[in-house]
Amino acid sequence: MTRPVLRVAVRRFDQFETALRKQFADFRAATGEDALIEPVQMDIEDLSDAMFVRGGLKNGEIDIGYVVTDWLPMAVGDGHLADLTELGRSAPAEGAPDCWPACLQTQQQVDGHWYGLPFHDGPQCLIYRTDLFGDAAARFADRRGRALTIPETWDEFVEVARFFTDPEAGRWGTIVASYPDAHNTVYDFCAQIWSRGGALTDAAGKPDLTSAEALAGLDFYRWLVRESGVVHPAALRTDSVGSGALFSNGEAAMMTNWFGFAANAAGAADSPVRGKVDVAPMPHAPGEASAAVLVYWVLAIGSGSRHKDLAWRFIRHATNAPMDKLLTLEGGIGCRSATWADPDVARMIPFAGQMDRLHGLARLMPADRRLPEVAAIIDNAVAESLAGDEATAEILERAQNKVEQLWRGA
Repeated sequence: MTRPVLRVAVRRFDQFETALRKQFADFRAATGEDALIEPVQMDIEDLSDAMFVRGGLKNGEIDIGYVVTDWLPMAVGDGHLADLTELGRSAPAEGAPDCWPACLQTQQQVDGHWYGLPFHDGPQCLIYRTDLFGDAAARFADRRGRALTIPETWDEFVEVARFFTDPEAGRWGTIVASYPDAHNTVYDFCAQIWSRGGALTDAAGKPDLTSAEALAGLDFYRWLVRESGVVHPAALRTDSVGSGALFSNGEAAMMTNWFGFAANAAGAADSPVRGKVDVAPMPHAPGEASAAVLVYWVLAIGSGSRHKDLAWRFIRHATNAPMDKLLTLEGGIGCRSATWADPDVARMIPFAGQMDRLHGLARLMPADRRLPEVAAIIDNAVAESLAGDEATAEILERAQNKVEQLWRGA
């Protein structure tokens, strides 16, 4: 008899595939299941295209999808994902749902139905080199006339980044993931708005891209990347994974990025900054509070999968406590609160205990099926701001017009 094969579409990141293979081996050992797994790594655009545009989750080509929360309203509304509610009732995931923080339970639930289990987490945060901050304290005080502290405002962030920028040494103050993949540029834009006290959407839930906070935020972002002189020169061709790799390689003193990249840099055996990394809340405008974007990835089952029962049994195993810890030790970030407090995790990631604090400052993206289209509009606006000299206000006004057309066509 032919053994069933679970085909899994995964965001490109070697640690994700490594963890999935180990989790599946553990699943087979625990259950005696005679089955195979086939993870397929893809970049974000290819992943979205394979699962939704080409219909891989609907037509059975993909059994399990690695789905970011931004995509969930559309994926559920268009019938790409299997409803897991009944499977969860008959064979619930270990400790569900209280094992996960409340903020990691919301986006995959639609009208009381579950469409995925939290798999990979990690809010945005400020990530910095502790060795640099320790070694340069006296020199910074001499030059700047104040103590070297972890930046709390965007102005302080730029000041410290400029101090640490040393192109001859191959080190920059920061690295920004500015590659236009409707991912990090969008989240950074939202973080700029929220950290300035603004809102991405109006009272009716429609995006407002022309607010004063949006204008100030994009003005700052384009200046930072293009003119500040503190950003790694690879920024425009670097996505979030690439920026994490540059930081892990010691090429930046700080970055605002996902918690997982801090964990990977701190614990990777081949990282020159291993053991020299810490995290803090995201910078903010003066007088405002820190605000970070929180998106997370779920394991979801395709509506067209011919192996739904097997797929459910595997994803509930892959998200149990030991496997959540395994993912974290492999370089991903587990979603269970207990994982962040685990002694083995704490030895590898000394700042794991800050996850509760960071989640308390994090903001979720709006749950709207049009969010991927809105993200594409924002991504294009940011790309235009980085590529040319058109006024920021004009770029955002054109983007807002596209949002208005989208809403009228809904």
